[in-house]
Amino acid sequence: MAENSSKRINEFWAELPRADEDFLGAIRDWKNVQIAADDDTVWMKGFTEEQAVSAEIQQLPNCILYELREGLLFKKGALVPSKKMRTALLWSPLDKALKLTFPPSNQNYFGIDEKVEVRLKPGNEEQSVVALLSRIDEIKESIPAQPNFRLEKIEWTVIDDKALFLGTPLLSLPGKTYWIRDGHLLPAGFDFEFKNMSALLQQQHNKESDKWLLWNEDGTFLPIRKEDFRTLSVSSFRLTEKTKEWI
Repeated sequence: MAENSSKRINEFWAELPRADEDFLGAIRDWKNVQIAADDDTVWMKGFTEEQAVSAEIQQLPNCILYELREGLLFKKGALVPSKKMRTALLWSPLDKALKLTFPPSNQNYFGIDEKVEVRLKPGNEEQSVVALLSRIDEIKESIPAQPNFRLEKIEWTVIDDKALFLGTPLLSLPGKTYWIRDGHLLPAGFDFEFKNMSALLQQQHNKESDKWLLWNEDGTFLPIRKEDFRTLSVSSFRLTEKTKEWI
Protein backbone atom coordinates (compact mmCIF):
# COMPACT_ATOMS: atom_id res chain seq x y z
CA MET A 1 0.00 0.00 0.00
CA ALA A 2 1.35 3.41 -0.94
CA GLU A 3 2.27 5.76 1.89
CA ASN A 4 -0.31 8.46 2.63
CA SER A 5 1.76 11.64 2.36
CA SER A 6 -0.94 13.65 4.15
CA LYS A 7 -0.06 11.76 7.34
CA ARG A 8 3.67 12.49 7.04
CA ILE A 9 5.06 14.24 10.10
CA ASN A 10 7.00 17.29 8.96
CA GLU A 11 10.32 18.07 10.59
CA PHE A 12 11.11 21.77 10.78
CA TRP A 13 14.47 23.47 11.04
CA ALA A 14 15.29 27.16 11.34
CA GLU A 15 18.40 29.28 11.03
CA LEU A 16 19.08 32.68 12.55
CA PRO A 17 22.18 34.92 12.31
CA ARG A 18 24.24 34.92 15.49
CA ALA A 19 23.88 38.70 15.55
CA ASP A 20 20.14 38.27 16.21
CA GLU A 21 20.31 35.56 18.87
CA ASP A 22 19.14 37.94 21.62
CA PHE A 23 15.65 37.74 20.11
CA LEU A 24 15.41 34.03 20.94
CA GLY A 25 14.25 34.89 24.43
CA ALA A 26 10.71 34.98 23.04
CA ILE A 27 10.78 31.19 22.55
CA ARG A 28 13.06 30.26 25.44
CA ASP A 29 10.31 28.12 27.04
CA TRP A 30 9.92 25.81 24.02
CA LYS A 31 11.47 22.78 25.69
CA ASN A 32 11.00 20.54 22.63
CA VAL A 33 13.26 22.67 20.42
CA GLN A 34 16.95 21.82 20.01
CA ILE A 35 19.61 24.46 19.30
CA ALA A 36 23.13 24.41 17.89
CA ALA A 37 25.50 27.02 16.50
CA ASP A 38 28.41 27.47 14.15
CA ASP A 39 30.52 30.58 13.57
CA ASP A 40 27.78 32.76 12.06
CA THR A 41 24.49 30.92 12.45
CA VAL A 42 22.19 29.60 15.15
CA TRP A 43 20.38 26.42 14.07
CA MET A 44 17.18 25.08 15.60
CA LYS A 45 15.09 21.97 15.05
CA GLY A 46 12.22 20.03 16.60
CA PHE A 47 9.41 22.58 16.12
CA THR A 48 5.83 21.40 16.25
CA GLU A 49 3.44 22.28 13.40
CA GLU A 50 1.88 24.96 15.61
CA GLN A 51 5.23 26.49 16.54
CA ALA A 52 6.35 26.57 12.90
CA VAL A 53 3.48 28.89 11.97
CA SER A 54 3.37 30.86 15.20
CA ALA A 55 3.73 34.62 15.51
CA GLU A 56 6.82 34.12 17.68
CA ILE A 57 8.71 32.48 14.80
CA GLN A 58 7.42 34.86 12.16
CA GLN A 59 8.59 37.86 14.17
CA LEU A 60 12.16 36.66 14.73
CA PRO A 61 14.26 38.99 12.55
CA ASN A 62 16.13 37.31 9.66
CA CYS A 63 14.90 33.86 10.71
CA ILE A 64 14.53 31.31 7.88
CA LEU A 65 12.26 28.31 8.44
CA TYR A 66 12.83 25.03 6.58
CA GLU A 67 11.15 21.67 6.16
CA LEU A 68 13.55 18.71 6.25
CA ARG A 69 12.91 16.16 3.47
CA GLU A 70 15.30 13.29 2.75
CA GLY A 71 18.29 15.16 4.14
CA LEU A 72 17.54 18.39 2.29
CA LEU A 73 16.25 21.69 3.67
CA PHE A 74 13.35 23.30 1.83
CA LYS A 75 12.09 26.76 2.65
CA LYS A 76 8.56 26.32 3.92
CA GLY A 77 6.26 25.67 0.97
CA ALA A 78 9.10 25.53 -1.60
CA LEU A 79 9.45 22.73 -4.16
CA VAL A 80 13.21 23.13 -4.62
CA PRO A 81 15.67 22.59 -1.73
CA SER A 82 17.79 25.49 -0.49
CA LYS A 83 20.63 23.53 1.10
CA LYS A 84 21.64 20.20 2.60
CA MET A 85 20.96 19.31 6.21
CA ARG A 86 23.79 20.48 8.45
CA THR A 87 25.78 17.70 10.12
CA ALA A 88 28.37 17.62 12.89
CA LEU A 89 26.43 20.11 15.01
CA LEU A 90 26.31 19.80 18.79
CA TRP A 91 22.63 20.01 19.77
CA SER A 92 21.26 21.06 23.17
CA PRO A 93 17.75 21.75 24.52
CA LEU A 94 16.85 25.37 23.80
CA ASP A 95 15.63 26.17 27.32
CA LYS A 96 18.90 24.96 28.84
CA ALA A 97 21.34 26.30 26.26
CA LEU A 98 19.88 29.75 25.74
CA LYS A 99 21.55 32.37 27.88
CA LEU A 100 20.09 35.84 27.36
CA THR A 101 22.21 38.86 28.20
CA PHE A 102 20.99 42.43 28.21
CA PRO A 103 22.94 45.68 28.29
CA PRO A 104 22.85 47.81 31.43
CA SER A 105 20.53 50.78 31.58
CA ASN A 106 20.31 53.79 33.85
CA GLN A 107 17.59 54.14 36.45
CA ASN A 108 15.86 57.25 35.15
CA TYR A 109 14.65 58.16 31.66
CA PHE A 110 16.35 55.88 29.20
CA GLY A 111 16.29 53.83 26.06
CA ILE A 112 17.94 50.47 25.36
CA ASP A 113 21.56 50.02 24.35
CA GLU A 114 22.07 49.41 20.63
CA LYS A 115 22.71 45.72 21.29
CA VAL A 116 18.97 45.26 21.78
CA GLU A 117 17.49 48.05 19.70
CA VAL A 118 13.82 48.73 20.30
CA ARG A 119 11.63 50.46 17.74
CA LEU A 120 7.95 51.29 17.72
CA LYS A 121 5.99 51.34 14.49
CA PRO A 122 2.40 52.17 13.54
CA GLY A 123 0.24 49.16 14.38
CA ASN A 124 -2.29 47.45 12.13
CA GLU A 125 -4.78 46.54 14.85
CA GLU A 126 -7.07 48.92 16.70
CA GLN A 127 -6.49 48.78 20.45
CA SER A 128 -8.57 50.07 23.35
CA VAL A 129 -6.89 53.01 25.06
CA VAL A 130 -6.66 52.91 28.85
CA ALA A 131 -4.28 55.75 29.76
CA LEU A 132 -4.04 59.47 29.09
CA LEU A 133 -1.10 61.85 29.56
CA SER A 134 -2.19 65.50 29.86
CA ARG A 135 -0.54 68.81 30.69
CA ILE A 136 -1.87 69.93 34.05
CA ASP A 137 -2.10 73.58 33.04
CA GLU A 138 -4.41 72.55 30.16
CA ILE A 139 -6.84 70.51 32.29
CA LYS A 140 -6.89 72.30 35.65
CA GLU A 141 -10.28 73.85 34.92
CA SER A 142 -11.76 70.62 33.55
CA ILE A 143 -11.12 68.22 36.43
CA PRO A 144 -13.39 70.00 38.98
CA ALA A 145 -16.19 69.96 36.39
CA GLN A 146 -16.08 66.14 36.08
CA PRO A 147 -18.74 64.10 37.96
CA ASN A 148 -17.41 62.11 40.91
CA PHE A 149 -18.55 58.76 39.49
CA ARG A 150 -16.23 59.36 36.50
CA LEU A 151 -13.27 60.39 38.63
CA GLU A 152 -13.41 57.49 41.07
CA LYS A 153 -12.87 54.98 38.26
CA ILE A 154 -9.53 56.59 37.38
CA GLU A 155 -6.12 56.34 39.02
CA TRP A 156 -3.50 58.99 38.42
CA THR A 157 0.02 60.18 39.11
CA VAL A 158 2.13 63.23 38.30
CA ILE A 159 5.10 63.26 35.90
CA ASP A 160 6.76 66.68 35.98
CA ASP A 161 4.14 69.11 34.61
CA LYS A 162 1.85 66.34 33.34
CA ALA A 163 -0.78 64.06 34.81
CA LEU A 164 -1.01 60.40 33.79
CA PHE A 165 -4.53 58.97 34.11
CA LEU A 166 -5.16 55.22 34.06
CA GLY A 167 -8.57 53.55 33.83
CA THR A 168 -11.70 53.31 31.72
CA PRO A 169 -13.69 55.03 30.53
CA LEU A 170 -11.04 57.70 30.03
CA LEU A 171 -11.87 61.29 30.81
CA SER A 172 -12.61 63.55 27.84
CA LEU A 173 -9.49 65.68 28.21
CA PRO A 174 -6.76 66.83 25.81
CA GLY A 175 -3.63 64.76 25.83
CA LYS A 176 -1.87 61.67 24.52
CA THR A 177 -3.51 58.25 24.83
CA TYR A 178 -1.96 54.83 25.44
CA TRP A 179 -2.90 51.15 25.36
CA ILE A 180 -1.51 48.25 27.39
CA ARG A 181 0.66 45.36 26.22
CA ASP A 182 2.20 43.12 28.90
CA GLY A 183 2.67 45.96 31.37
CA HIS A 184 3.84 48.44 28.73
CA LEU A 185 1.89 51.63 28.08
CA LEU A 186 2.29 52.12 24.33
CA PRO A 187 1.21 55.23 22.39
CA ALA A 188 -2.15 54.71 20.70
CA GLY A 189 -1.66 53.49 17.15
CA PHE A 190 1.85 52.12 17.80
CA ASP A 191 3.29 48.72 18.68
CA PHE A 192 6.73 47.14 19.03
CA GLU A 193 8.39 46.45 15.68
CA PHE A 194 9.03 42.93 16.98
CA LYS A 195 6.21 41.98 19.31
CA ASN A 196 8.28 39.28 21.01
CA MET A 197 10.40 42.05 22.55
CA SER A 198 7.53 42.86 24.90
CA ALA A 199 8.17 39.98 27.30
CA LEU A 200 11.96 40.38 27.11
CA LEU A 201 11.77 44.03 28.10
CA GLN A 202 9.50 43.19 31.03
CA GLN A 203 11.97 40.54 32.14
CA GLN A 204 14.83 43.02 32.08
CA HIS A 205 13.18 46.17 33.43
CA ASN A 206 10.13 45.02 35.40
CA LYS A 207 10.83 41.62 36.93
CA GLU A 208 8.62 42.35 39.93
CA SER A 209 5.76 43.67 37.75
CA ASP A 210 5.57 46.65 40.09
CA LYS A 211 5.90 49.33 37.39
CA TRP A 212 4.29 50.58 34.23
CA LEU A 213 6.71 51.22 31.36
CA LEU A 214 5.52 54.38 29.56
CA TRP A 215 6.82 54.51 25.97
CA ASN A 216 7.55 57.25 23.45
CA GLU A 217 7.41 56.69 19.70
CA ASP A 218 11.22 57.03 19.50
CA GLY A 219 11.80 53.86 21.56
CA THR A 220 12.56 55.49 24.92
CA PHE A 221 10.49 54.84 28.00
CA LEU A 222 9.91 55.94 31.57
CA PRO A 223 9.32 53.42 34.40
CA ILE A 224 6.52 54.50 36.74
CA ARG A 225 5.90 52.71 40.03
CA LYS A 226 2.36 51.39 40.36
CA GLU A 227 2.34 52.39 44.02
CA ASP A 228 2.62 56.05 42.95
CA PHE A 229 -0.89 55.95 41.49
CA ARG A 230 -3.86 57.02 43.60
CA THR A 231 -7.58 57.38 43.05
CA LEU A 232 -8.48 60.58 41.25
CA SER A 233 -10.63 63.14 43.06
CA VAL A 234 -11.12 66.87 42.83
CA SER A 235 -9.49 67.35 46.23
CA SER A 236 -6.39 65.28 45.39
CA PHE A 237 -5.99 67.12 42.09
CA ARG A 238 -6.35 70.56 43.69
CA LEU A 239 -3.90 69.64 46.46
CA THR A 240 -1.31 68.48 43.95
CA GLU A 241 -1.89 71.53 41.78
CA LYS A 242 -1.42 73.82 44.76
CA THR A 243 1.68 71.99 45.97
CA LYS A 244 3.31 72.21 42.56
CA GLU A 245 2.26 75.84 42.18
CA TRP A 246 0.81 75.35 38.73
CA ILE A 247 -1.88 77.98 39.22
